[in-house]
Amino acid sequence: QPDLSTATSSPLCALRGASSSPVSAMEKWVTHFQTQLDRQPDLSTAVRAIRTLLEFIRESKATTLSELRSNLKDCIEALTDCADSRITSVSSGCDLFLRFITLKADATQNFEECKRQLLESGELFLRKAIEGRAKIAPKGEKFIRDGTTVLTHARSRVVQAVLLAAAQNNKHFSVIVTETLPADSGKQMAECLAAAGIPTTIIPDSAVAYVMESVDIVMVGAEAVVESGGIVNTVGTYQIALVTKAANKPFYAVAESFKFVRMFPLSQSDVPSQEPPKCTDASQICHFSPKMDYTPPSYITLLFTDLGVLTPSAVSDELIKLYF
Repeated sequence: QPDLSTATSSPLCALRGASSSPVSAMEKWVTHFQTQLDRQPDLSTAVRAIRTLLEFIRESKATTLSELRSNLKDCIEALTDCADSRITSVSSGCDLFLRFITLKADATQNFEECKRQLLESGELFLRKAIEGRAKIAPKGEKFIRDGTTVLTHARSRVVQAVLLAAAQNNKHFSVIVTETLPADSGKQMAECLAAAGIPTTIIPDSAVAYVMESVDIVMVGAEAVVESGGIVNTVGTYQIALVTKAANKPFYAVAESFKFVRMFPLSQSDVPSQEPPKCTDASQICHFSPKMDYTPPSYITLLFTDLGVLTPSAVSDELIKLYF
């Protein structure tokens, strides 16, 4: 999957004003999900959501597979509603999880046995999701050579894993990190890289074009990889891709396969979970601060994933394999 600074909406965001609704019954699981955000900051949000779904299955009082599947969908909807800017990776990760665990479920057998099978499949899916980052790191670090200057945007844990793997292999390189305001997540990324002994420089988001002549490669994470092979990521990614293309430098995106999503945005207005501009009565000025943007596949050189190193055009084939 999908990283930005932790999104921690109120557990009451699932309530929607009707205490008897299926969503309000999920308040406990929304709280469980958000508690993990604080306890396990190094895990991706989608993985935390999958862990919540597994615990939900264990405690479920459903008596049929159909009822359990329906309840899981309600839980996924509640988690997605409360995931704020991470809606895309949470929804795609949870949808793949649901597809994976029910694909081989036998509804004709004893339900308790069926439930046991679902939990086994779910634990397998979770292990694969967690291991994804470790599989990507050796694939991506091969593209970093001695003397390379890498530009990255925001804090992506999987990009961080790639850079740390390169450093562990005694490669000497430097990293430029954008501040990524207003979340300031670039600072977290820079501190982690500097602690590992990697020469790191933080720049204002507006200085990307200025430093691009000294950059060898650009490497960013992704909140979601869409059907076209483009990515949805922290706002600012698209403008970095534009500058990178103009400078004729390689632009690499790094993401786990559970962030592959069946979505086909055509423009920035198709990016989900964007808040509208905010205007005050006392002023004619409106404030608009989108959290995500969409980078088309034509600006992406390669994608580093746990499924392999892919061209953007190969993503649709991998999505078919994942969902069908």
